[in-house]
Amino acid sequence: MKKKRIIGLFLIICMLASLCGCSSTVAEQQDVAKADTTNNAKVDLDAVMESVEKKIQNDFKPKIGIVLGSGLNALADEVDVVQMISYEEIPGFPHSTVAGHNGRYILGYLEDVPIIMMDGRIHYYEGYTMDEVVTPVRVMAKLGVDEIITSNAVGSLSADYPVGSLVCIEDHIASFVPDALIGPNDDSLGERFVGMDNIYDSSLRKTAHEAADELGIDLLDGIYLQVTGPSYESKAESEMYASLGADIVGMSTACEAIALKQMNMKLLSISCITDYCPNVDNKSTTHEEVLENADKVSSEFMNLVKAIIKKL
Repeated sequence: MKKKRIIGLFLIICMLASLCGCSSTVAEQQDVAKADTTNNAKVDLDAVMESVEKKIQNDFKPKIGIVLGSGLNALADEVDVVQMISYEEIPGFPHSTVAGHNGRYILGYLEDVPIIMMDGRIHYYEGYTMDEVVTPVRVMAKLGVDEIITSNAVGSLSADYPVGSLVCIEDHIASFVPDALIGPNDDSLGERFVGMDNIYDSSLRKTAHEAADELGIDLLDGIYLQVTGPSYESKAESEMYASLGADIVGMSTACEAIALKQMNMKLLSISCITDYCPNVDNKSTTHEEVLENADKVSSEFMNLVKAIIKKL
């Protein structure tokens, strides 16, 4: 009888412990859910725009937006600068944390054309939401630019795309990263469901090729695939990406393209191939190598972008 009471008491203690554990788990889950809600909160784009517009001096009106990729920021030195706005000066704006990305808007003239330049972009792997990642290009679009030119450093998935080459992106595969349009839709930006035809504007790509031909630059066309990063792809992954039809791979750009497509913005994207993926040469790369190889072709990239802007 005594033994049964002891067993009964033990079972009651276990049940109470279990109940305590359950209530604790529920509380923890509520905290996690609350944190997730905070992390997925949409950027207050109206507030960001109000701050940016107040900071722009002398009613400067850019016509073209430019995004500089890793190692390609030498083009910033070619700008007749009117004003610089650090991302850190803008309340609610994400800050760039990657080497080679200065984190500022540059307003000025390039080839006598008024431009706004992102000298440093925001990446998903930095820990930002995708909504935060595409905020800088949305700001440029809402400032009224006619076209946006983005650039990036990429890995090559094929020997047909040699290191040091420039590639005009003709289409992309963005299935490996969260869609930039997930969450409550801002109708002022466009429709929730957006077709992805002609994401990279065909007329702008034609202009880019005309400029490249005049400069004697062998500008390739290719399919871009975006991954989250920051780790570089394994051999098996790069083989898979190539089998899907991708020619080059990187950690940005496609998400921005989706956000800009929603806003009916004309977009041109040019990639600089800085390394081979492991499926091509079975070697790993480093961020230092990416920056070094991007620097080697930065002058060619600069000349191409300036020639394109002249034609626009």
